[in-house]
Amino acid sequence: MNIRLPFRLLAAAAAAVLALTACSGSDGSRGAPTSPSTRTTTGTPAPGTSLPSTSAPASSPSPSSPKPAPSTPPPTKPAPGTSAPLIGVGRLQPLWPFTSLDQARAWQREYRSGGHQPWHLSPEQTALAFTRNYLGFHEIDRITKRTVSALHARIGVGLSDPETTGTAAVVHLVRYGTGPDAPWEVVGTDDTHFSLTRPAYGSFALSPLRTGGRISGVDESIRVQVRQPSSEAPLGSSCCTPGGGTGQPWSLTVSFTGATDPVLTVVATTGGHIAEVERFTVTAVRTR
Repeated sequence: MNIRLPFRLLAAAAAAVLALTACSGSDGSRGAPTSPSTRTTTGTPAPGTSLPSTSAPASSPSPSSPKPAPSTPPPTKPAPGTSAPLIGVGRLQPLWPFTSLDQARAWQREYRSGGHQPWHLSPEQTALAFTRNYLGFHEIDRITKRTVSALHARIGVGLSDPETTGTAAVVHLVRYGTGPDAPWEVVGTDDTHFSLTRPAYGSFALSPLRTGGRISGVDESIRVQVRQPSSEAPLGSSCCTPGGGTGQPWSLTVSFTGATDPVLTVVATTGGHIAEVERFTVTAVRTR
């Protein structure tokens, strides 16, 4: 009797330990943390800025007719494996036509409810509207090249003059926001033979502003403007500095006043051979 009792107690203790182990689980796994959602910042149509004409040039895509509102709103999350480009300080800057993500989302709601301004869904029409309506380069009215992916587009624009077949600039656009109906937003230009590298893209700017870059050409005349979407007229301009050669540096100082938008467009142009503006390049600077 005295010998068997400890074995019974030992067996009972072992059973209790096994029961606790079974209840607690053997893998010790925990739920994976949820990854933060991608944040985007975007923009709104400029007051007083005219919209693309309903009759586009023959060489550019014709604007599509307003589409009826879908019965179910499109999804607002990016497709699996994709994400909307980040737009904001230190990344891509919203130049035009929207100045904030709230503005882009407001347009999405209007489009879904009544097909409002469908041209925002076309990178070609947006690039031409940016060039002609915002920058005021009315002679540039032709699409010369296009490369479009899910989130980025690079659209070449040029003169329709028969004496030239070149590209005045390659406009870089991104989808501003999320969803299949996220509008296209201009964020800059791709520079080759005419560049604007000063001030640095996305940097803080004060007046007077020192600008510069490099240019290849013959007998060029460079001018610079500072613009914002909420104003029809330039905030400041400076003309002109000569340029030419192959990859030669140029520089020009421009003063500006009346900046109220968070992002300004600095645009440099050259021309005078067959048109006032034959090539242009832009960069983005911030006021806050």
